[in-house]
Amino acid sequence: MAATTKPQTPKSAKGPRWMEDDVPIIDSKESFSDVVAKLSSYVVKAIDAAYTYEQLRTTVAGQSLKPLIAGLSEECHHPAVVAALLAARYIFTNDSDHSDSALNESRGLACELVAWQFLTFLSEKELIDYLLYELPECPDDSHHQPQLESTDDLPTPVRGNGTSDERSPLLRSRSGQYDSLRPPRRASVHDTRGTTTYRDEDTTESPQINLDEMLAGMSALEIAAISNAKKFLSQSPVQKIVEDIWNGDVIFWESLSVHAVKKPRAYNKRVADPFTRLRVPKYQKAFQIAFFLSFLLLYYAVLVERNPQHITPTEALLYVWIAAYAYDEFGEVMDAGLMFYQVDFWSLWDLGIIGVSAAFVVTRIVGLIKNSDYIIDVAFDILSMVALFLVPRIFSVMSLNPYFGSLIPVLKEMTKAFCKFLPVIIVLYLGFLTTFTMLARDRMNLNEMSWLLIKVFFGSSYLGFDMAVKISPLFGYPLMLIFVCLTNILLITSLVSLVSNSLTEVMAHAREEYLFQYSIYVLESSTSSRLTYFMPPLNLIPLTLLRPLRLFFPSEDVRRIRILVLKVTHVPFVAIIWAYEKSRGIVSRHHSTLGKAPNLTSRPLSAGQFSFDGSRDFVKSSTTRRALPETPPAATPNMSGGTGMSKSASGSANDVDLVELVQQLSAQVDGLTAMIAGQQKD
Repeated sequence: MAATTKPQTPKSAKGPRWMEDDVPIIDSKESFSDVVAKLSSYVVKAIDAAYTYEQLRTTVAGQSLKPLIAGLSEECHHPAVVAALLAARYIFTNDSDHSDSALNESRGLACELVAWQFLTFLSEKELIDYLLYELPECPDDSHHQPQLESTDDLPTPVRGNGTSDERSPLLRSRSGQYDSLRPPRRASVHDTRGTTTYRDEDTTESPQINLDEMLAGMSALEIAAISNAKKFLSQSPVQKIVEDIWNGDVIFWESLSVHAVKKPRAYNKRVADPFTRLRVPKYQKAFQIAFFLSFLLLYYAVLVERNPQHITPTEALLYVWIAAYAYDEFGEVMDAGLMFYQVDFWSLWDLGIIGVSAAFVVTRIVGLIKNSDYIIDVAFDILSMVALFLVPRIFSVMSLNPYFGSLIPVLKEMTKAFCKFLPVIIVLYLGFLTTFTMLARDRMNLNEMSWLLIKVFFGSSYLGFDMAVKISPLFGYPLMLIFVCLTNILLITSLVSLVSNSLTEVMAHAREEYLFQYSIYVLESSTSSRLTYFMPPLNLIPLTLLRPLRLFFPSEDVRRIRILVLKVTHVPFVAIIWAYEKSRGIVSRHHSTLGKAPNLTSRPLSAGQFSFDGSRDFVKSSTTRRALPETPPAATPNMSGGTGMSKSASGSANDVDLVELVQQLSAQVDGLTAMIAGQQKD
C-alpha cells in the first residue's frame, strides 16, 4: 500500500523554503545603498498584501520574515544594517510611484519589525554601536577620491588615507571616522541626485533617492525619526538607549582635545572630561530653558520701557539675545540637516521667534533712521507678537511629561485635518461673497460684505438676517438662510467630526506618539558633530572673535583656542552640573539598600529566545549571535563559588530543557497554523 502524503498548500510547501534560499547575504564592507537594495528586494517579495503591524507580529502573515531575521542575527555584521532597514521603510512610505499605499505601509512596518527583532539579539554595547552608528560621508566627486573600504567590521566609521598634498583641503569633511572639524553633509528633503532601485515581484524598477548622499552622517535613530518609525522607536531596547543619551550615560565625546573624535560609548566618570557633560541633552535643555527665561525678561523690559527716541541698554541686550538665538538655531540646522530639523515640532516656533524678532529689528532701525513715529510704533507692535512663539517655547519642556507629550501630535494632526478642509470653506465663502456683493453693490462695498460674512460664519447669524433685506429685498433672506445652514450647521459640524477623528486616531497610539516626540527631543541635542558647543549667548564669542582667526592660524591651533575659551567661559555651567551629579550620588547612596533590577539588554540573546508576541518563539535556533569581530567580549561575572556554580548550572540546564520543549511545541503549532491557513485560503 502506497504511503499517503499529507496535502500541502502552496504557501506551506513553497513559501518558507523559498524565503530561506532568498535571504540576502550582506557583507560587512558593502555600501549602504547596496544593503538597502537587498533588504528592500526581500521585503517586497515577502510582503505581498496589506497587513497591520499586529498581524505581522502575531499571525502567520509574518512567517516570511522569519528567515530574514534569523539570517541577519546570525550572519550579518554590517554596522549599518539597522539603519538600512529603517531607510528601506523610508523608501516604502515615500514611494510616490506605487499606487498601493497600504501595501507600501505594510512593507515599511515589516522593516520596523525586522529591525526591532534584530536588536533583541544584541548586548547593550552592541545596541549603542548599531543604533548610533553614523553613516559615512560619500567621497567628494570633485576631487575624484576613491572610496576606501574599511579594514575591519567595527560599527565605527573609518577614515580614509591620512596622506595629503597641496590639493588637499585645509579642513577635511567628516568621513566615516566622525571628523568633527566640519559638520556632516546632510542633504535636504528634496535632494534626489542619483538613484537607487529595488525590484519587486514583477521585475519593475522604482527609482529612489541616493541614500548614500541624503542620509550621510545620520544614525539609525535619526533615520527612524525622519521615516516616522514610531513602532521601532517605542520598543524598550531603543528607548533604553534614548534614555541613556538623555541622562548622559551614553556620550559621544570622551575628551576635549584637538584630536578627539566623535564616537558613541558608555560614560566613564573616571576618564571622561568634565566639560563633556555640557553635551548631555538633559543639561543642554535645562540651560536652554534658563536662556529662554532671560530672553522673556528682556522682552518684557523692552516693551514696558518702550523708548521711541533711542536704543536703550536693555534693548541693545535684547538684540544680543536675538542674535545669539538665531546663530544657535542656524548651527542646529547645519548640524542636523533639514530632514531631521523639520521633524521637530518646536522648530516652527523657533523660526517664528527668529522671523518676528528680525522683522522688529529691521523695522526699528528703519524708524530711527527716518525718524518716523509711525514706523517705530509698528516696530513695537511687531515685537509684541514675539510672545505668541516665545511663551509656548519656554514651556516646551512640559512635552517630557507623557500627558502633555501626547497632546503635541494631537495638535499637529488636528491642524493638518483643518488645513485639508479649509479649501472647501474658502471656495464656498468666495461664492457667497461674490453673490452678496453684486446684490448689494449700491449699498455695501466689498470690505463691509467680507466682514459681515465672516461674522456670520463664526456664529453671528442674526447679523446676516438683519442685513438680508439691505442686501436684496427679494433674494436676501433665502440666500442668507442657505449660507447660515451650510456654514454654521454643515461645514462646522463636518470640521468638528474630522478633527475629532484625528484626535481619536492619535490618542489610540498615545504611548507611541509620546515616545516618538520624546526621542526627537533627545536626539536634536545629540546630532551636532562640533567638539566645542557654546551655550547662547556665549556662542557669539567664537562667531565674532575666533572665526576670523581661521584666516591666520592653522585649524588645529584655532581648535585648541576654541577649547580653551570654552573651558574658561563655561566653568560656571560645569560647576552646576558637577554639584547636581554629586548631590544625586549622595542621595543614591542613601537608597543603596534597594537592589537594582537586572538589565535585560546587557547580554546577547540566543536566536531561539525572541518572539513577536513575547509568548512564543519566532525562530528556532540553538546558536547564539556572535559578537562583531572587533567588539571585545563582555566581561563575564566571577564564578568562583563552587556551590553557587553547581546550583546555577543545574538551574540553567533545566531552563534549557524547558526552552527546547517550548520551542518544539511552538514549531509544531506554527506548522499546523500555516497548514490550516493555507487550506482555508484554497
